[in-house]
Amino acid sequence: MAISFDKAFGIHPNAMLARVQRAEVLASNIANADTPGYKAKDIDFAQALKSAKSAQSSQLSRTHEKHFSINTSSIDSISQFRNPNQPDTGDGNSVDVQVERNLYVQNSIEYQASLRFMTGKIQGLKKALGSQGA
Repeated sequence: MAISFDKAFGIHPNAMLARVQRAEVLASNIANADTPGYKAKDIDFAQALKSAKSAQSSQLSRTHEKHFSINTSSIDSISQFRNPNQPDTGDGNSVDVQVERNLYVQNSIEYQASLRFMTGKIQGLKKALGSQGA
């Protein structure tokens, strides 16, 4: 009987990919907190998850090892400017460092939850495979 990793892992690999993309956007916001005119961005998680899932299901297959692999997902295509929580400080920057740090920590916790789930699933699969062979 073949093991279906898509069924075993569910949505968690796609969720982790979306969380990684969101972490990059939030880190960019924090890094540009003092850049005049920089506008804070964020990723709509539902849209990012949908994009990651469709990219995974529609991946092109390479027929030769020298062919380029194509990455169809782009952070820029799913990132959006965030409405600022604070009034303009005069330099046009809309980054609130405390908000960005909180969002980054929350995103990290959710990434870790998916990672722990996947680790548990892998350990369960290894245990099941180990008990069958003898």
